[in-house]
Amino acid sequence: MKITLILFLTITLISQGYSDSLDFCKVYKHYTALASVSDAEIKSLSETLYKLDHNRATASELVIDPQTLISSSETGSRDDQSSRPLFKQVSSTLLSKPTYKALLNLLDNYRRVTGEAEDVPSKEVEEQDTFLQQTMNTDVGSELYNFLHSKGIYSSQSEFIQDLKMMWFGLYSRSSGKLDSSGFEHIFAGEIKGGKVSGFHNWLQLYLNEKKGLLNYYSHSFNGPWTTYPDVLGMQFEWDGYFKEVGSAFIGSSPEFDLAIYSLCYITRPGKKCHVSLGGQTLGIQTYTWDKSSYGDGKKYIASAYPATP
Repeated sequence: MKITLILFLTITLISQGYSDSLDFCKVYKHYTALASVSDAEIKSLSETLYKLDHNRATASELVIDPQTLISSSETGSRDDQSSRPLFKQVSSTLLSKPTYKALLNLLDNYRRVTGEAEDVPSKEVEEQDTFLQQTMNTDVGSELYNFLHSKGIYSSQSEFIQDLKMMWFGLYSRSSGKLDSSGFEHIFAGEIKGGKVSGFHNWLQLYLNEKKGLLNYYSHSFNGPWTTYPDVLGMQFEWDGYFKEVGSAFIGSSPEFDLAIYSLCYITRPGKKCHVSLGGQTLGIQTYTWDKSSYGDGKKYIASAYPATP
């Protein structure tokens, strides 16, 4: 098995343009370290991250009203079956926590329509850095780094943060050859592509847009088994005239938890369904790689990540 893995990695790296050099050795070491992460370790770490999410919403800080549950066959009907908003109450105390404030500062930085190039002034770069650093200041962020460091995937926290910055905020083109998208924009902020909502898997962005009157919640086709936050909903909604047939998101999780659980799955199981454990319940996290461009030593940007629903 080990010999087969070594052969596979060697052929893969050579096909990507790496030769017998320091670059080859560096990338080879990185991929072999990733390959050593077992499914059991991912489940164990995700359970720990779940327990360490001290900034998650409590029942008094966040009150939602999911209303109508529909079948999977009804998700494309565009029928508004919920007369009330999804969010009944969100505590200002919750939103004032450092990672929440850092995320909120980022969400208005993007042009949502693909094909329109993103402009990233220095202030927005600073906001990216602040969000990542605030995440690393939490128990969730530090636990994720400590695990990846122990596996030899990252040698220092600064290396890890820099990779997260490129992985999540590095720009690539989804349309017209323009640098119009990033993993963060797609997953946390949401985009419009081909006349439909694309991405948009963060509950704070849902709340902000509903509060502004830009988002109309229709129904949900999945409600996870969790009785406390984080929970998972698979939702149908209209975003300023554009429809989302199934948009799944953690509800009530902290920003650092979302970033950590998606990063864990993307780093260790890129482009696959990653199986995590949260509060004793198994959940699939689906990730996708952006294969049309890369950064650093041939690393791939994150294209999407979300909780998989039936």
